[in-house]
Amino acid sequence: MAFNILDAAKSFITPDLLGKAAAYLGESESSVGRAVSGLVPASLLGITQKAETGGASMIMDLARQAMNSGMLGNLSNAFSSGGGGIPDSSPGLLSSLFGDKVGGIANAIAQFAGIKGSSAASLLGSIAPMVLGFLGKHSVENGLSASGLSSLLSSQKSSFLNAMPAGLNLTSLLGIGGSPAKPATGYVEEPKKSGSWLMPILLGLAAVALLLYIFKGCDGTKKEEVAVTEHISNPVPDPTPAGSVPIREALKVKLVDGTEIDAYKGGIEDRLVACLNDTACVAGKDQWFDFDNLNFETGSAILTAESIAQVRNIVAILKAYPAAKIKIGGYTDKVGNDEDNKKLSQERADAVLTEILKEGANKPQLVGAEGYGEELAKVVETASDEERRVDRRISVQLREK
Repeated sequence: MAFNILDAAKSFITPDLLGKAAAYLGESESSVGRAVSGLVPASLLGITQKAETGGASMIMDLARQAMNSGMLGNLSNAFSSGGGGIPDSSPGLLSSLFGDKVGGIANAIAQFAGIKGSSAASLLGSIAPMVLGFLGKHSVENGLSASGLSSLLSSQKSSFLNAMPAGLNLTSLLGIGGSPAKPATGYVEEPKKSGSWLMPILLGLAAVALLLYIFKGCDGTKKEEVAVTEHISNPVPDPTPAGSVPIREALKVKLVDGTEIDAYKGGIEDRLVACLNDTACVAGKDQWFDFDNLNFETGSAILTAESIAQVRNIVAILKAYPAAKIKIGGYTDKVGNDEDNKKLSQERADAVLTEILKEGANKPQLVGAEGYGEELAKVVETASDEERRVDRRISVQLREK
C-alpha cells in the first residue's frame, strides 16, 4: 500500500492533544478539532506549493530543522501550563512557508472554526512545524532527497486539496488554483497585490513579529490572549462597512431542559431557540432558519463529517422542545439545469432529514423535506461564486412550537 502522507500526519493529532490545546487556548474541543481539520491539509498544501515552485531544497532544510527541534515528541507539551505555547522556531518557519499570508491564513481558520484569531495563529504555529517535522523524519528514514520529497508531495497534492473541509477556502491564499469547488461558509480570497516586491517582505516580517508578541513574552511565558480583530496581513475583502472579516463568536446555547449546545452567535441554533422561547415569535410557513455550518460533498447529497455537529444540535433542540415541528427546505443557485437543481436540492433536503432521524429525533416532529431548487434564488447566474453562495442553502422551517 502506498504511503499516505495525510493520514500519517493526522496520526499525530490525538484526542489528548486536542483536549490540551482546547484547555490551553480557552476554546471548545470541537472548535479546536475543526480548526486542526483544516490546518493539517492546508500546511501540506503550503509545503507542497513551496516545493513545486523552486523551494524543494528550502523545504527539506525546514523539515530537518523542525525534526531536530523535537517538535514531534513534544507536541502536547506545547499546550501544557509549562509548555509556553508555540515553539520559538515557529515564526521563522511560518514566514518561510507562507510569507505575508500568515495573518490571512490565521484569520480564515479563526472564522471557519469559530475561534479567536490568536488561537488560530497559535494552532497554525504548532501544526505547520509538526507537519514539517514529520516530513523531515520520513525523509531521513527513507533516504529521500529534496527532489524526492517534492515528488512525493506532488503525487498526493490532490488528496490534500480534497481533504480541505467544506467552507474553508485557502487555495487562493496559498497560491493554488483549480481546487475542487465546495459550498463555502467562510470563503476568503487573497486581495490583489500592488506589484511592489518590498510590501510582501514587510508584511511577512510584521506577521511573524505579531505572532511572537502575542504568544511568547520576552521571558518565554504565555501572554494574555488577544482577539485578532485587525488582520495581521493584507485586509480580506468583505462587504461590511468596516472592510474587515468578522470572526464568528462561539457561544453556549442553553435549552429549556438544561442542555447546553455549542453554537455561534446569530447561528441557526441561537436564532431557533430564541424563537422557541419567545411567545411573540410565531411558528408557521414563513418562519425559516438557515443552517450556517452544514455542507455537502461537491455536487452530491453526501453531508460532510463536519456537518453532523449542527445536525445533532437540531436534534437536541427538538428533544428539549417536544411540541416543536420542523420541515427541511433545500435550495440551489441559478447555475445549471433547472430540473437537475430541483433534484439535487430535494436529495440534500432528504439527506438532512434522514440524518436528523438517524441522530435520534422524534419522527412526529419532522413534517418532511422539500427541495425548491433555484425557484427562490435571487442572485443572477453570472454573479461570482461567493455572491451566489447565499442561494445555496438548507433551511429549517418552524411549523409548530
